[in-house]
Amino acid sequence: MNKQEVALLSNEIEMLMNERAKLLRVVGAAAVLVANTDAGTLPVAVVDAADMLSEALNGLPDETLKDALESVQAKVG
Repeated sequence: MNKQEVALLSNEIEMLMNERAKLLRVVGAAAVLVANTDAGTLPVAVVDAADMLSEALNGLPDETLKDALESVQAKVG
């Protein structure tokens, strides 16, 4: 690899890490929202959306969800 290729890869990795950090904050905020929502008080359409979100969050690896919650400084109990 030449210096230009190394620099290009380095920039790409930095961009991906920044994007990951932003996505972790979104996932963390979504997890906190789902955890603090009382489904009994929501309209049916919103409950369906919350269920889809909950299923997506539950499908994440534990370590990713932990990182996401830490990124929004959520208390993990």
